[in-house]
Amino acid sequence: MPMKRVPSRFQPFLWSKSIEKIERDKDKIYIIHQILSYGDLKELRLLFQIYDRKEIRNVFLRFPKKIYQPSVFFFVKNHILGLKNKRLRERNYVKTLF
Repeated sequence: MPMKRVPSRFQPFLWSKSIEKIERDKDKIYIIHQILSYGDLKELRLLFQIYDRKEIRNVFLRFPKKIYQPSVFFFVKNHILGLKNKRLRERNYVKTLF
């Protein structure tokens, strides 16, 4: 059963808004990408309790965010979401560091 509220432990990863003002459905693209990119395994488990796997994969594929380190992008894509055989444009997800 999906959780209705966003857990307060997500606040360090959702730094642009107060956790009390984040809406589970309205802000799901932001929540999903932030936790996939910056969360640890505990937060990832919670993310999959809030949203189902299909919904998380859909957000990742349809609404790319350029916030991932290369290693995190490949870990999330290939292992967390099981998209190893799916070709994605890395430049749409991986941020460039200078």
